[in-house]
Order: sequence, then C-alpha cells, then structure tokens
Amino acid sequence: MTASNWTLVMEGEWMLKFYAPWCPSCQQTDSEWETFAKNGEVLHISVGKVDVIQEPGLSGRFFVTTLPAFFHAKDGIFRRYRGPGVYEDLQNYILEKKWQSVEPLTGWKSPASLTMSGMAGLFSISGKIWHLHNYFTVTLGIPAWCSYIFFVMATLIFGLFMGLVLVVISECFYIPLPRRLSEHAEQTQRPEDAHKAEQLQDAEEEKEDSNEEENKDSLVDDDEEKEDLGDEEEAEEDEEEDSSAPPVGEGRNDTQGQGPLREVQQVGELEPEEQVPVWPSSVHAEVAEDTLRQRKNQHADKGP
Repeated sequence: MTASNWTLVMEGEWMLKFYAPWCPSCQQTDSEWETFAKNGEVLHISVGKVDVIQEPGLSGRFFVTTLPAFFHAKDGIFRRYRGPGVYEDLQNYILEKKWQSVEPLTGWKSPASLTMSGMAGLFSISGKIWHLHNYFTVTLGIPAWCSYIFFVMATLIFGLFMGLVLVVISECFYIPLPRRLSEHAEQTQRPEDAHKAEQLQDAEEEKEDSNEEENKDSLVDDDEEKEDLGDEEEAEEDEEEDSSAPPVGEGRNDTQGQGPLREVQQVGELEPEEQVPVWPSSVHAEVAEDTLRQRKNQHADKGP
C-alpha cells in the first residue's frame, strides 16, 4: 500500500499492517500476516501492509506511533485493532465481527479527514528531509553538523520566500476603493469628527463650569466659617473682659475714687445732722449710705 493507492481502502473491507524493516516485533508477525493475507479471499477481506520508512505520509495519515500497528476498514470507517498479530486472532476478529464492538475513528481522527491530510503532508516532508540527511552524511560523507547548518539556512530562506509570496498574494487580491467612494467617506467622516470635537469641548466646558461653581461654593463656605470664628472670638473676648473687670466701687482708680471716699470719711466725722453729701452717681450714693449706716451704728454703740 502506498500514498498513491491508499484510497482503495475506502471501499470494501480491509485489514492493514504498518511496519518497519528494522522493527523486531514486526519481523515476528510477518509469517502470521502472510498466512492471514493468503486466506483473505476465503474471509472475503482484502489485506495490505505499509512500510513507514518508504511511506511516511501514510503513517502520518493514520497517526501511527507504535509498531506494528493494525487497522480495520469497512466502507471508509476505520478502527484500530489492538490484539496480537496472530493468525487465529485475526481470523476470529473478522469471522466473529469483533470489530463492531470497537469504537471507530471519527471526526478529525479519521484518515480521510482534512486534519489527517495535513498531518500526512508534514510526515512526508519530514521523511524527505531524513532521506536527504542520510544522503549527505552516508553517501557523500559530509559531517552531520554541516548537514544541520544546511537545513537551518534552507528553513530561513524558505520562510522569507513564503513571506514574500504572501505579500504578493495580498497585493494582488487587495481591491482599493473607488475615488468617489473614498471622497464620500472622507466627507461623511469630517462632520462626524467635528461633532465629536464639539461634544468633547462641551463636556470640558461643563466640567470647568462645575469646577468653578464648586470653587465658589467652597469660598463662600470658607468666608462663613471665618465670620463664625470671628464672632466666636469676639464673644470670648467679651466674656474675658467681663470676668476680668473688678467689682463696682473697687475698679475705680485713685483719681476717680478717692474724692467720693474722702467725702464719705469727712461726712462720717461730722455730726449726724450735718451729713448730707452729694454723690456723683447712684452707685456712689449706695456706697455712701452703707458707710453712713456703719458710722451711726458705731456711734450708738459707744454711747454719749
């Protein structure tokens, strides 16, 4: 079975074996597989085998990771056979239809899917690179590090070339807009930009107005607070003055208070009938009356 005729397994019933010539397990099952293939006509089944060294693309399509690997195909539906590669087990697998109890490979895992087709391409490229490396190192006798440098440079050049191809393809498929459409688009976009600019200016002005109002309110509040603090300070000063003021009759200085007091003393020395002082105010009159009463009491106590 090769990459060119593998589509034959999409019709009828098939059994496939993937092997490598250097694989010991594959060599042990070769005789059993040959016997099973000879009896394929009796079992009404087709039998094939794939060399993964020669056909890396098919190993990638079936995603073969272990050797030997066996697959059963029935009308394009693939199943993995995980039993031993013995003739009797293979025969019972077909005659008793044990493959019906095995879950098929569906979706992206199916060898016929687009994903597995891409995987086949990657495996085939890797197989060709490996064959080329063996040709450089075995046939030509070039050191292995020289082969690695060659592949690195080839990868870089290939990547640059693919990038250039993609740029050219994008330029070819790029369809520029007609001149009228572009001018119309610019004309329609200009009013939109102007409207957006006006909206932004209005928003900024509203923010500035709101900030000014807030500043004014804060200044008014500060002035009111200052006035309240001034009133409180004045009230405190008045209280301090009231508390620090001397009592009536005692807070007078000598120049103002000595005259009335001296008059009171002189009146006390006079006889009771002649004591008629004239006081400058009602407060001093009260004080004078108190002093006169004290003097009269003292004279009464002393007697004639």
